[in-house]
Amino acid sequence: MSEVQIVLCTFPDPSRARHIGTLLVEKQLAACVNLIPGVESIFSWKGRISKEQEVLAVFKTTGDRLEELERLMEEHHPYDLPELLILPVGGSESYLNWVRSVTCA
Repeated sequence: MSEVQIVLCTFPDPSRARHIGTLLVEKQLAACVNLIPGVESIFSWKGRISKEQEVLAVFKTTGDRLEELERLMEEHHPYDLPELLILPVGGSESYLNWVRSVTCA
């Protein structure tokens, strides 16, 4: 049984986050996507400190679907280097089973 994973990724605006989130759910690469607007990011990029307003997307998926999720994210994401932070999670077995059933290949 594949482990449930959380993928965190930031986007420049809600419409792009929504578009990619919908695409990943439609392709069964994510069971659910939460979009959290109004995230302020402070980061170093190409030798300078940047501050941007972004949208944080929280994708619920499984280890079995990560490779394809990453490929599609890199193909469709507007950033040169999309943030993809992958975290294993625990939780309600009923919810985790739902995530697994929705993202089965």
